[in-house]
Amino acid sequence: RCREEALIFIGPSPEAIYAMGDKKRAKEIVSKHNVPTIPGYNGADQSVETLSKEAIKIGFPILLKASAGGGGKGMRIVREEKNLLKEIEAAKRESLSAFGDDTLLIEKYFESSRHIEFQIFGDKHGNAVHMFERECSVQRRYQKIIEESPSPALTSELRASMGAAAVNAALSINYDNAGTVEFILAPDGEFFFLEVNTRL
Repeated sequence: RCREEALIFIGPSPEAIYAMGDKKRAKEIVSKHNVPTIPGYNGADQSVETLSKEAIKIGFPILLKASAGGGGKGMRIVREEKNLLKEIEAAKRESLSAFGDDTLLIEKYFESSRHIEFQIFGDKHGNAVHMFERECSVQRRYQKIIEESPSPALTSELRASMGAAAVNAALSINYDNAGTVEFILAPDGEFFFLEVNTRL
């Protein structure tokens, strides 16, 4: 509506908000732009049978995640096959109740991982930069409690690699304005895209 009325909206474009508003779609977009994504399943077949088969293929532990979700709702860690069906059904119910959509992603779950996010800024001329990182690993129920900058876990090389991936994520959706690109950092130093928070 702001665009239709020729008003300047202080925030990202409607297209960027839409693109990143669904975790499944977001992963598909950024993975085409040199941004590493977590191994897993985000296919269209959402039957419990297919989700179960794909989870077993990935190998435990796995993370069930609501595609439309946020704030930890519809998220379940499954460490053993015997709990899988029950947890898929519960995650689907919770996701449908909270977001009106029971689409799930399945991702490899990394024990003892860190949560690192990069602040990005984009303009309307196709440029993007990052303003370095925040360590957000201290959480309760998937909600951040402490954010520390710079992250004590990053070397100069890793910071440069993650920063470049954050900028690529921004460029993949022609992002303008401020935003946050979230990553998970595995114990072996591998990192993977989680999501982009579109900031106002």
